[in-house]
Amino acid sequence: MKIVVIDDHALMRDLLVKACREAVRGSSVSGAGDGESGLSLCRIEQPELILLDLALPDRDGFDLLDDLTVACPHSKVIGISGYSDEFTLHRVGQSKLSGFVDKKEQTVEQLAMAIRAVMGGERYFSPAANRVWMALRNNPAAFNKILSAREQHLLGLFGRGLSNGEIAAAVNLSELTVRNHRCRTMAKLGLRTSAELIRYALEKGFIRLETLGRIDAGGG
Repeated sequence: MKIVVIDDHALMRDLLVKACREAVRGSSVSGAGDGESGLSLCRIEQPELILLDLALPDRDGFDLLDDLTVACPHSKVIGISGYSDEFTLHRVGQSKLSGFVDKKEQTVEQLAMAIRAVMGGERYFSPAANRVWMALRNNPAAFNKILSAREQHLLGLFGRGLSNGEIAAAVNLSELTVRNHRCRTMAKLGLRTSAELIRYALEKGFIRLETLGRIDAGGG
């Protein structure tokens, strides 16, 4: 059995490789440190299982998942992440992932359990994922119920503090259209200021604090 681990943190990647070898005796496990090299490795290896970090530095893990599905149509993919915010786990639930493991809450033994479940034809999702999905289902004002897919995408850009013009150039929309989306999004969420919009985007996981730090450091 072939397994590929895609994770940009060398220590975590080595731990995951060892955990996979222990969980599946006799397996051939290889690792990659970024999305593009991981995709190339998977094309060559055609593994039965891929462990995919969803927060890679060079690629959005969910976008990479789409490419992996095309390149390796018979591979099963378990997403792994240290983030368990609402937006990340909403995306997990909407994706083609066969499972999800939380780096912060779960152990090596639970990772092995997830691998065995997925390779046995089941789907496995962490307790954190199930808790968040339950909360979203029970909340009539949850973002996935009141915002369109386009508005959810733009919320990540609004949360970075970008101007309407900057966003318009990035997503190939008119500045007026972006402004209208911003106004509708704020109205739906009951927000009145840009600061409130940024805070909401941070709290729900549409944007990361470290990303804002990089923007500030670059003067943007």
